[in-house]
This record gives sequence, C-alpha cells and structure tokens, in this order.
Amino acid sequence: MRKRHPIIPPKGTSPPIACGRSTRYNRLYLVRSWFKMADVEKKLKDTKTILVTGGTGLVGMAIKEMADLDKRPDENWVFVSSKDADLTSEAETSALFEKYKPTHVIHLAAMVGGLFRNLKYNLDFWRINIKINDNVLHNAYKHNVSKVVSCLSTCIFPDKTTYPIDETMIHNGPPHDSNFGYAFAKRMIDVQNKAYHSQHGCTFTSVIPTNVFGPYDNFNLQDGHVIPGLIHKIYRAKEDDTEFTIWGTGSPRRQFIYSKDLARLFIWVLREYDDISPIILSVGEEDEVSIKEVADMIIEACEFRGKVILDTSKSDGQFKKTASNAKLKNLQPDFKFTPIEQAIKETVTWFMENYETARK
Repeated sequence: MRKRHPIIPPKGTSPPIACGRSTRYNRLYLVRSWFKMADVEKKLKDTKTILVTGGTGLVGMAIKEMADLDKRPDENWVFVSSKDADLTSEAETSALFEKYKPTHVIHLAAMVGGLFRNLKYNLDFWRINIKINDNVLHNAYKHNVSKVVSCLSTCIFPDKTTYPIDETMIHNGPPHDSNFGYAFAKRMIDVQNKAYHSQHGCTFTSVIPTNVFGPYDNFNLQDGHVIPGLIHKIYRAKEDDTEFTIWGTGSPRRQFIYSKDLARLFIWVLREYDDISPIILSVGEEDEVSIKEVADMIIEACEFRGKVILDTSKSDGQFKKTASNAKLKNLQPDFKFTPIEQAIKETVTWFMENYETARK
C-alpha cells in the first residue's frame, strides 16, 4: 500500500478533531478547515479600511451616503470628526491612526469659512490648516497607508491668470488676497504629495472641487459659503416678512458642484485614480453661473415673493475662477452631473426639514 504523507497543520494552529470518525475523515476535515481559515485571512488582508477625516461635514456626509449606495464587501468606511481627534495635535492624530489602522484616507478636515471670515482671519486659516495637513499626511506615511486623497479648492489658483484654469497652473502666481492664508495652506498639500512620492514612493494625491453645496452644509449667515448663506437669508426673510439682501453686485461667476456628485467622484478617485497630480472635479465651463442667477434659483425654490436688494457696498471677492474639467471628462466621459436647479431644490428642502439641527 502506498504510504500516505501526514498532513501537518499550519504553524501556530491546533488541528481540529472530528471525534469518533475515521483518520481519513479527520484529515479531510482538517484540510477543509485550513482552506476556510486561509480564505478568511485573505479576505481580512484584502479589506480596505478607509478613514475619512472631516467625515461629518458637507462632503463627508455625502460620501457616506454614496458609499452606502455602492457598498463593496472589501471596504470598511470610518468617518471621523473633530470629536474623535484634534488633528492639529500630532499625538491625537497618531492615536487616531493607531486606533483605526487605515489602509486608505480621504482627507477632508480643514478650517473653512466664507469670504468675510477669510478676510478677517487669514493667519488662523494658514496656521491651523498647515498643522492639520502635515499631521494627517505624515501619519499616513508612518502607518503605511496605501493611498491618501486630499481635498483642495479652486481658490488656490493664482488671482492673475488666464481662463479656464487647469491642474498645471496651481503654482503660477499668488492667490487672491481675500483668502491667501487658506489658499497657500491648501497649495502645500500638492507640494507635500509630490515630496512624499519622491522620497518615499507614497501614493498621495488630491482633488480640486469647484464650489460645493448640498445637505449638511454650513448655513451660518456670517461664515457660510454663498449658496447655504443665501438659502438661510431667504428663509429668514420669508419667516420675518422682510426684504432679502444679496451682498455685492451679484455679478461674480462660479461653477457649483452638488455634494452628492462630488462624493461619487471622490469614491471613483479613491478606487481608480492613481496619479499623484491633482484633478479638478467640476461641472463644465458652460455651466458657470452668476451669484445673481443662483440667488434667483434659490428665490424660486423657497417661493420667496418679497423685495430683493443688492448691497453693492459689500465686497464681491474674486470675479471668476472658471476651471477646466477636461482631465475629468477624458477619464470619466459618461459622468452625469445633477442639474443645479434640482440640486438647489433638494438642498433647500433638506435645510427646511432640518432647520433646528442644521449648522447655522
């Protein structure tokens, strides 16, 4: 009879015994058990843990919603906020990475604000964001994170430039004076990404969305961005039966992107885009609209019938920041953006339904 070779269990494991069965059955049982164990170990090894900083804000909540709609068995999403860690602290940032051991990071956390808050606190925007970004990227390197996708902004582009702006023009001149602290801090992420790739081979990249809006935005009348600020103003004017005032001339033009559209693109970048160079995530140039046109859409969505005033004593900020989405269109030619009128209606509805708890 041919001699059978004994089956040796993997190192550090104890072979299960099927009591009362034949030796051959026990061996088959062992083989099946070890294969199952190996399969479980492989699945655990292949599972991605995706840490999202700033995970309870405008973009983070949209990513959560879109990730839930497109669930994948090999992805474990973790959304954290400032309540989980102070990212200006290296120690707390390190502890956060130790706790969740992410394989991938979407970095959204930042000190943000509208035009008038930026004008007043440029130094704070610089110092706080520099600390946050350095702590997140360096801990991603120290903890062997496979990929980081950071969020930039079109305000990082030079004030004096040609249009449309594209990804190659980030460092061609100083940004607009109104938010230079925030803009330079965000620019440095691109510099850090290149440096980590050059020195350590890290896949750290970034996206540049145009003006984002949607549910879970900051609707604060002083610090909020243009669309949430206008929505809240009109809501108050309608409730109080007063006039609705638009700060500035209403003539500056912007490309707005709905947070849910941006979220779908963020997830695509995380899964598919492996270039360390930034990519602009935006609607097309043809979809650029003026602040007055946006205000009119909000007026219609809110069914406001009161008096509208343009307060031209207030600053307009940068007149335009038209961005090219040619790179995105080349890589994602079939992507469909939500029409801005529909997106504004959905945002207005969300704000009215969640007025008591919305950030304001």
